[in-house]
Amino acid sequence: MNERTRIILKSGKDQSLRRFHPWVFSGAIKKIEGPPREGDLVELYDNKGEFLALGHYQEGSIAVRVLSFTPLESVDSFWEDRVSDAWKLRASLGLVDSADTNVFRWINAEGDGLPGMIVDYYHGAVVLQLHSIGMLRNLDSIVRALKTTGGERIHTIYHKSGSTLPDKPGVGERSGYLLGNRSAGEVSEHGYTFHVNWEEGQKTGFFIDQRMNRKLLGEWSGGRKVLNMFGYTGGFSVYAMGGGASLVHSVDSSGRAIELTRENVELNFPGDSRHEAHTTDAFTYLREMQVGYDLIVLDPPAFAKHQNVLHNALQGYKRLNQAAFEKIAPGGILFTFSCSQAVSKENFRKSVFAAAANARRRVRILYQLTQPADHPVSIFHPEGEYLKGLVLQVE
Repeated sequence: MNERTRIILKSGKDQSLRRFHPWVFSGAIKKIEGPPREGDLVELYDNKGEFLALGHYQEGSIAVRVLSFTPLESVDSFWEDRVSDAWKLRASLGLVDSADTNVFRWINAEGDGLPGMIVDYYHGAVVLQLHSIGMLRNLDSIVRALKTTGGERIHTIYHKSGSTLPDKPGVGERSGYLLGNRSAGEVSEHGYTFHVNWEEGQKTGFFIDQRMNRKLLGEWSGGRKVLNMFGYTGGFSVYAMGGGASLVHSVDSSGRAIELTRENVELNFPGDSRHEAHTTDAFTYLREMQVGYDLIVLDPPAFAKHQNVLHNALQGYKRLNQAAFEKIAPGGILFTFSCSQAVSKENFRKSVFAAAANARRRVRILYQLTQPADHPVSIFHPEGEYLKGLVLQVE
């Protein structure tokens, strides 16, 4: 076994690791015994020489992403154990052999003890997205573990890390097929059918994290006029149609997204005239709309990917929600979300509160929403709860 680089933390900076938080920030480091390469597996010690953890070293604010809080004499079985544990959790949730759902998140980074890695499962196609050089350097071991665990269920493994890996020289190939070559397919979610293109689609191809929230929206859609803002592939629109909405309008600024929405609505409700799709800016549509919608979905892309733009993001959420509050019909229902990890539940709720106050509407919280169980959050890493949602009744 090669001797690993040792990183010594400053006095008092070991407390977060003792509470099992999986990140070590660069400012916590006292000294590094031997310069590590980007992605090296390094050992972390407190100022008195006590072992704390080991993880992948990287340049930047987050200097180490922790893989284990106990020593590993060998990492040969580590990847298979973690990948297999994640699969077993999804099986216990009823997702692996579900009769009506064959799409789920297999590995959710820190939530599954594998920071820097996302794996989504699309009816036999596995899409792998890496966020660290350390994970990239272990790609072969990761793929072996995926194949061993998934077995004959897997026909495709697509590596899609072009937009997620750090921009470093010598990183090499960031995307490509590691098994099979299917670029798209159809998946089932609660009995609805969706076309997914993992090569061209946003993230890994489909927003799996809204599965349970889409189902809830369907239950509230009966007889309502529904507006689905930032519709992307039309997931909420399909569930609204299935829930008996009187009409459903989908809006997105991307022409390709609107094509996908129309395709998915047609897959599930061929020739149904209740649905219309519009390619336009969300704020423009809300400002100019004439229909008295009584159910509106606001599911925008992340307004804040970093803390340094948090203020602007919160202002954006306030403006967006205020526009919806001002236009929604009396007694209407608003499903509003933030997928920005940098935005806390408290800050998001304050933005929505300010929007309601400015619109001078009486608003009640019916549900507080988050991501589903196949997107688990480590109790030691609350930052992993990135998806926040509120279902509001507006008088």
